[in-house]
Amino acid sequence: MFKIIKAEELTENIFLMEVEAARVAKACMPGQFVIVRTDDEGERIPLTICDYNREKGTVTIVFQIVGAGTQKMSSLKAGDAFADFVGPLGRASELVTDPIEEVKNKKILFVAGGVGTAPVYPQVKWLHENGIDADVIVGAKTKSILILEKEMEAVAGNYYVTTDDGSYGRSGMVTQTIKDLVAEGKKYDVCIAIGPMIMMKFVCLLTKELNIPTIVSLNPIMVDGTGMCGACRVTIGDEVKFACVDGPEFDGHKVNFDEAMRRQQLYKTKEGRAFLEAKEGDTHHGGCGNCN
Repeated sequence: MFKIIKAEELTENIFLMEVEAARVAKACMPGQFVIVRTDDEGERIPLTICDYNREKGTVTIVFQIVGAGTQKMSSLKAGDAFADFVGPLGRASELVTDPIEEVKNKKILFVAGGVGTAPVYPQVKWLHENGIDADVIVGAKTKSILILEKEMEAVAGNYYVTTDDGSYGRSGMVTQTIKDLVAEGKKYDVCIAIGPMIMMKFVCLLTKELNIPTIVSLNPIMVDGTGMCGACRVTIGDEVKFACVDGPEFDGHKVNFDEAMRRQQLYKTKEGRAFLEAKEGDTHHGGCGNCN
């Protein structure tokens, strides 16, 4: 069992939990994820690691209520425990694994949308701890659903907030803030965008025009987190990849976002999964147990 040390509602339907998971905390790196289950009968829920403390042996996760599994998770309190807390899974961020001197020479921009702020935070924090400042744009529909603002301000080089309704910070989409910063003379060697699939798509369309290499962290449906089920299949360029083992980070300019978003919707129904199984053949896998 994995004890919950801290449970906090950050904003409506978005929760933060700090969990005792010493082995995961010892090995994890920014960019990786865990899979949790509330009990032996619970749904397997993949969550990107928001923070970790190797000395305390804890890992911090942030999640949004999107279904029955996360609704059940939201009822857990400090002192309760997860039956499973498996990880670290996936590959660490390239910024963490690349030679540090190369990373120090880069001008880096992060773009976070909504709950995507959670996986952006550990990367920006890691860079800050290694003497590297990155610009960060955080977008939300309205001020009331912004999360981790104080934490992000403490580690970002320059921090920009934009809200769709103009209730806080700059008004408009994150893409407009990118355009504004470039127009002001900012130059970036790499952009890392994490958030809703549609947001990442339009960020990538813009950064391709601006000739800024862009990395995205894909959060499609995952089931087993080991590449066996095929639920998180994505097309990168001309290749089929699986986000849980090949990612979750990929070259955003090569991601087939339209296919990924369409596949996410199809996977939710039995009829849709049957269609994918027939269409994808041997590369479908189907080990999630949801297909025939």
